[in-house]
Amino acid sequence: MAKSGGTETAIPTNLRLLSVIEVMAQAGVPVTPTEVNLKLGLPKPTIHRLFATLEAEGFIQREIDGRGYSPGLRARNMSSGILSSLRIRVGRVAILTKLAEEIGETCNIALPDRDAMLYIDRVETKWPLRIQLPVGTRVPFNCTASGKMYLSSLDRRHLQSYANSALLEVKTDKSISTPDALLQETQMVREQGYATDDGEFMDGMVAVAVPITDGYGRLMSTLSFHAPDQRLSMTSAIQHVDKLKQAAQKLSHLLTQQEDV
Repeated sequence: MAKSGGTETAIPTNLRLLSVIEVMAQAGVPVTPTEVNLKLGLPKPTIHRLFATLEAEGFIQREIDGRGYSPGLRARNMSSGILSSLRIRVGRVAILTKLAEEIGETCNIALPDRDAMLYIDRVETKWPLRIQLPVGTRVPFNCTASGKMYLSSLDRRHLQSYANSALLEVKTDKSISTPDALLQETQMVREQGYATDDGEFMDGMVAVAVPITDGYGRLMSTLSFHAPDQRLSMTSAIQHVDKLKQAAQKLSHLLTQQEDV
């Protein structure tokens, strides 16, 4: 795709839009047409025309700074559909089911979706007392384990921008509600490699989340479990982090290699 030996590598016209989306996905952060074109080496008018087309069709969207672009609703829906495809889902549910049996609590997979985490899969606990967060539920970044796990994967500039501009939802009296507290919390999540929710999203609920990464080691989605605190304390919940990380590694391999786990 990139320039080689001073000559532009030809990209077929019918692949150029897909090539732009591919480079944006690899970047993992908002990018400008110029930054994308460093990989593609297309004429300047061409790259700007491609970006204009993708934006008009809803596959990418402009960031609030007016320069960078990130995946739009159609691209996010497409990625969610790919991750939910039948062949992948069979293996994914098998991993989730085994994890739920080992931990004894409801396990979930969630995707970052612009301004919230979107639950795309779950396996319920067998206990009659359970917390209902069905597939399709959207939960805030700032007061959930999966959301804080995602925020910790952002580079510091984008995290700072989010903390200072986002409306931090207060769900309980434990919810993180200030930019400084959120930045401090995400730094701790980075250092320990997992995130927790101790009654921050819902009174009486504890949760732990770890990242599911892509082939570049970047967060692609999150794996978490939640439970009523009357059945599982936060201290006891953290004891399952290793099980979560092992399952997340299997899910990462499944999603990136598409081989049997």
